Amino acid sequence: MSEIETLLRHYESGPSHLRSSLEFINSKDYDKVPVEGKWSIRQVVAHIADFEPVYVDRMKRVLVEDNPTFFGGDPTAFAAALAYSQRDIAEELELIELTRRQMVRILRQCDIEQFQRTGVHSENGPMTLETLMEQISGHIPHHISFIEEKAAALKTE
Repeated sequence: MSEIETLLRHYESGPSHLRSSLEFINSKDYDKVPVEGKWSIRQVVAHIADFEPVYVDRMKRVLVEDNPTFFGGDPTAFAAALAYSQRDIAEELELIELTRRQMVRILRQCDIEQFQRTGVHSENGPMTLETLMEQISGHIPHHISFIEEKAAALKTE
C-alpha cells in the first residue's frame, strides 16, 4: 500500500473514530468542563466540524489553482463567535462525515503527482496537498485524546 493510500485511509476513518470516542459518553455530559481551562466535549466536536470545511477548501484550491494563498484560523475566535455551546453533536458529526466522504472521493481520483501541488499558508508558508492531508488527518486523533481525557475526568466526578 502506498503512503498516499495509507494517508487516505487514515483521513477517511477519522469520523468513525470520533463517533466511537463519544459512544459511551452520556449526552448530558457534553457541556461539562471536567478539565479546568479546556473546552467541553460539545465545543471540541464543533471545533472539528468548523475546521473540516476550512481544510477541504484549502485542498480543493491546491488542486484547482496555481499556488493559492490560504489563511489561518484562530480556534479561540471561532469558538467565541460561532455558538459552540449551542451546536448539535449529531449534526456536527454528520457534517464531518459528509465533508470527508466527499473529499475522499475527489482525492481518490487524483494522480500521485497532484499530492505534491502546493499552496501558501499565510502563517506557515508553502504546503503540499499531502502535507495538508497529513495535518487534517491528525486533527481528529489529536482531539480524541482530549475527549478521552474529559471522559476519564467525568468518571471521577
